[in-house]
Amino acid sequence: MGETVLRMKGITKTFPGVMALNAVDFELQKGEVHALMGENGSGKSTLMKCLTGIYSIDSGSIEVFGEMMEMKDVNVSISHGISLVHQELAVNDELSVAENIFMGREFRTRFGFLDRKTMVEKAQAILDRMGISINANERVGNLSNAQKQSVEIGKAISNDAKILILDEPTAILTDREVDRLFELIREFKKNGMSIIYISHRMDEIFKITDRITVLRDGVMMGTFPISETSTEALIQLMVGRKMDAVFAEKHHKIGETIFEAKHMTRLDGKVSDASFYLRRGEVLGFGGLVGAGRTELMRLVFGVDKPLSGEMFLYGKKIRIASPDDAIALGFGMVPEERRAQGLVLINSIKFNLTITVVKKFFNRILGFSRQKEDEIFNAYKDSLSIKMASPNQHVENLSGGNQQKVVISKWLATEPEILIMDEPTRGVDVGAKKEIYDIIENLAERGISIIVISSELPELIHLSDRIYVMANGKINGCLETDEFDQETILKYAFEV
Repeated sequence: MGETVLRMKGITKTFPGVMALNAVDFELQKGEVHALMGENGSGKSTLMKCLTGIYSIDSGSIEVFGEMMEMKDVNVSISHGISLVHQELAVNDELSVAENIFMGREFRTRFGFLDRKTMVEKAQAILDRMGISINANERVGNLSNAQKQSVEIGKAISNDAKILILDEPTAILTDREVDRLFELIREFKKNGMSIIYISHRMDEIFKITDRITVLRDGVMMGTFPISETSTEALIQLMVGRKMDAVFAEKHHKIGETIFEAKHMTRLDGKVSDASFYLRRGEVLGFGGLVGAGRTELMRLVFGVDKPLSGEMFLYGKKIRIASPDDAIALGFGMVPEERRAQGLVLINSIKFNLTITVVKKFFNRILGFSRQKEDEIFNAYKDSLSIKMASPNQHVENLSGGNQQKVVISKWLATEPEILIMDEPTRGVDVGAKKEIYDIIENLAERGISIIVISSELPELIHLSDRIYVMANGKINGCLETDEFDQETILKYAFEV
């Protein structure tokens, strides 16, 4: 056993009606990568928020480098070498890389002016030490997601972090970018930094971590060396049951073609001459690398963006979709990739978020507001999708990722769509919530709803889809039938220019 740099004992935290953490123990050693796993809502984020001073603990103790600590606020944890890189990147796109790295701790001249020269020099030194090829003067809005994440990590390094918490760090990265991140983590380990790694991706856990702690319903289920456990054992610990069949069996029937998009093109070139068709009750997959144009194509279909050219047909009749309102009126729904930024009003209630798309069903100018009708709609989807909550008035930002996603799906199902677009439907959710979402997709298809699924997870894409279109550089490179599905073929089309 190495030197223990962090010891959390008996950590208990409650919220109204919910015990989020129940006497949880967690230890971290110097120079190790320690995975923290569990279903959404298991208490992982709450435990880390207690460690970083975002939440106060009800009971228990936190010891950092042998010193008992009271984490009153974030500044206390930062001053003791603890930094958290959130899943949702917290950079300011309008500022430079250097300004982001030293945000809130800006260097100033003796006359009180901003000392940009010193900030750039120090920020560049940090980036160079990390082996990151980014100019510290560059505007952050011009960077890729992977580069933005590197800026966040650079900010943590600038705080002299000795304990680095990475929350779902690969959710927005390509495979190549993940490999680069892992190189960086290994370099940090060599230099004695300790890393808490939160992820739902089993393959990553076995590649990069030394030990793993599993939480379930706010209770610690155990800590294990990664060499002494298995995927199956971890899943059973996380969900409390065996998950032999994560993917639902397909029983849905595919009918006639109901929608066609022809020669869709965007002015910015992110989509070029893309054509596809969709049949009734079909689960149609869209594969490709990050930036291939899948999301951009669906934004054209849903009326979020305007096409430079192209045509769309519904039941053989040419249609014009100039806005999302047009799309909804024609029977389309869209679950966006970034649920927190695009799919939810985080500081409002679960009920508000779930029913916002169907206000017309329970409000009109003559009869006014019908709370009974609103409750009927809310309860129907809350129950059918098994959304776990303390109350309908709970802020949606306090739900787990999986339950947030189910609220977004419910919001669109309430519009009774015929075509539902789902962009990365299981990103950032645990294996148990994934299974529930897969079951929802199959149930919708059995009801004759046509579903378009964009996914960067190849096993998910293969198991869910009836056909798969693969995109690269804004173009559709191929369409695969079920008997042609395999990861190598999909990647071959995804990498073709």
